[in-house]
Amino acid sequence: MTDTIQDKAQETTHFGFSTVAKQEKAGKVAEVFHSVAAKYDIMNDLMSLGIHRAWKRFTIDCSGARPGQRILDLGGGTGDLTAKFSRIVGEKGQVILADINDSMLKVGRAKLRDHGIVGNVAYVQANAEELPFPDNHFDCITISFCLRNVTDKDKALRSMFRVLKPGGRLLVLEFSKPVFDPLSKVYDAYSFHLLPKMGELVADDAESYRYLAESIRMHPDQDTLEGMMQEAGFEHTQYYNLTGGIVALHRGYKF
Repeated sequence: MTDTIQDKAQETTHFGFSTVAKQEKAGKVAEVFHSVAAKYDIMNDLMSLGIHRAWKRFTIDCSGARPGQRILDLGGGTGDLTAKFSRIVGEKGQVILADINDSMLKVGRAKLRDHGIVGNVAYVQANAEELPFPDNHFDCITISFCLRNVTDKDKALRSMFRVLKPGGRLLVLEFSKPVFDPLSKVYDAYSFHLLPKMGELVADDAESYRYLAESIRMHPDQDTLEGMMQEAGFEHTQYYNLTGGIVALHRGYKF
């Protein structure tokens, strides 16, 4: 009986607050991001009141990126981090914008090309759990607001560790757990009441933004995620709470 229960647990995962078969989650997440891709940047500005730009600047500052390096912007969506990394690594470096969702990649490619960013950026459709890159390939990997949508986060972290060079660093920028109880209550009210309404008005899609709010609550908290990174092999791990822990930036190194 115990084995049967364990087997069943291994075959299911969460999709927001719902329980779905593991093999179904990627498709369901894909539907969400196909739906929101066209209005993704506008909604990011509205949802965060523009603060997401400061979170991303802090991530860049913590990346240690230098000219000539090779950077993977995983789950990079519409390319905000890729654009900044492209300018830092220069002509002798390379940035790969990777995302599992082709709609997001198309939006990101079009936006970056409109901004004249073409020479040192490549686009790859890839699953974070099975990255199609050689071992010890990247100087730095960033994954921003994406890890919570991955079905097997442990497998994805191991995959990132594999393709990172010794001495390289991983940065995970993700929604997390507010550190103050009053802030948590306000954040809950915002996430589950205002956010779906904004999604309906701006993107004509309340359900996708309801899922996004639920996915944030189901994501591991700061300490749990740090432990998962350590289990995957990362060392000297630490995290920074941003905006009262609404978002956290985790960093770890491969030695």
